Amino acid sequence: MEVYLDCLPCILRQVLESSRMSTDNKELHDKIMVEALSKLRHYRSFQNSPELCRDISSIVKIKTGQTDPYYQIKQRDMRTALRLYPKLRSFVDAQQDRLHWALKVAATGNVLDSAVDIGFDVEKALDAEVSKPFSICDTQLLEQQLKTAKSLLVIGDNAGETVFDSILLEQLAHLDLTYAVRSAPIINDATLEEAQASGIDRYAKIITSGCDAPGTLLGECNKKFLNHFYDADIVISKGQGNYETLLDCDRDVFFLLKAKCPVLSTLLSVDLNDYVFKFYQCAQA
Repeated sequence: MEVYLDCLPCILRQVLESSRMSTDNKELHDKIMVEALSKLRHYRSFQNSPELCRDISSIVKIKTGQTDPYYQIKQRDMRTALRLYPKLRSFVDAQQDRLHWALKVAATGNVLDSAVDIGFDVEKALDAEVSKPFSICDTQLLEQQLKTAKSLLVIGDNAGETVFDSILLEQLAHLDLTYAVRSAPIINDATLEEAQASGIDRYAKIITSGCDAPGTLLGECNKKFLNHFYDADIVISKGQGNYETLLDCDRDVFFLLKAKCPVLSTLLSVDLNDYVFKFYQCAQA
């Protein structure tokens, strides 16, 4: 998916945010922003926003020496998710269609991504978000494929959200499950550390993709990930970054996300902040 003009101010805001998380040095903030603005001028040379975001985020890491600016945010989100886990698991267990609601809980975990303010009431917001229906829901297609499927790959998104993903994985535990995360810290995306702390390994093998962008750039992924990506009977891709990088890839994929961006909501023909579980069928399939 191309880099849209709407993406540029969002990426710039993100780099300022991560700069301030990494250092209190305002002169360094200025230098980082100047270099980021210079790189943004060449946005057309990037194939998608996650690739551009990765390159600009590297400026912060190089200038400040902080390799994981969002570490404290990720740890906070993990604590919140683990606290909410028993309630959400009980909610899913009480449903007649547990797979549908496990998918919804996994998608709703993305609400943690916006919970930066100290006064943000995550639990109250989560109650409202879980009950909100999918605007696009291809659950029946998934259920049909599950009748013959033996293996499934989930490509993870943010830290904290990984805890909610474990509820979904439990519903699919009869399959050979693999869960993929980023190979290095990037924004608040999950790495091996967060996936393991979420209990994902109770249900799935955890692997890294080989990619350190906030998405899945197949040309940069390692052989192990690519083998799982192409060999798995079913692939579920979580979040916007994975959608941006895997849209129009060369295999069928289920995309599970919250459309938090006006560009994506327009492309998906849904309202802003709607939930989507959409099957993408590769034209070559």
